[in-house]
Amino acid sequence: MDTTYQWLAGFAQSAGLLYFVGIFLTVCCYAFWPGNRDRFEEAARTPLQED
Repeated sequence: MDTTYQWLAGFAQSAGLLYFVGIFLTVCCYAFWPGNRDRFEEAARTPLQED
C-alpha cells in the first residue's frame, strides 16, 4: 500500500511538472511568435485610444 502510494505520488508529480512546463512553453511560443506582433501591439494601444 505504502509503495503504491509513493509510486503514484511520484508519477503524478512528474506528470504534472511535464504538463505545466509544456503549457508554459506553448504560451511563451505563442506570445513571442513574430506573426502575433501586430495583434499584441494593437491590444497594447487599445486603452489609449479615445472613442
